[in-house]
Amino acid sequence: MLPIIRRNQFFPSFVDEFFGKELPTLFNAEYGFTKPSVNISESKEDFKIDVAAPGLEKDDFRINLNNNVLTVSSDKEEKKEEENDRFMRREFSYLQFSRSFSLPVSVDTEKINASYKNGVLNIVIPKKEEAKAKPVREIAIA
Repeated sequence: MLPIIRRNQFFPSFVDEFFGKELPTLFNAEYGFTKPSVNISESKEDFKIDVAAPGLEKDDFRINLNNNVLTVSSDKEEKKEEENDRFMRREFSYLQFSRSFSLPVSVDTEKINASYKNGVLNIVIPKKEEAKAKPVREIAIA
């Protein structure tokens, strides 16, 4: 059995510092709801958030930005009905989640874009030009 490795709470990761802690959500695994897994990465040009949400459609998602807080949510209801001479069976299922992230001021919120493919919602959050890493420049001494 492999040991469980936990992140040191005294030294948050670089991404946590920029995106802040996730805001509270109304999820509770006790009732069958689970938060989708999220990967956050940073490059020189942008931040990327990948949300694993298989079984959903592109139209099932809502992405909102309010005061530099990006919220990804979904609210899907599914109904199944089966009927024959002896019985009728109806099943209802609901999938609801919401994930929120505090964005750093260094991002260009006007250029955020998203796509959904193969069960993964990809969100690209470009950095402002002044926040991008600049190449090393030698300064001449006068």
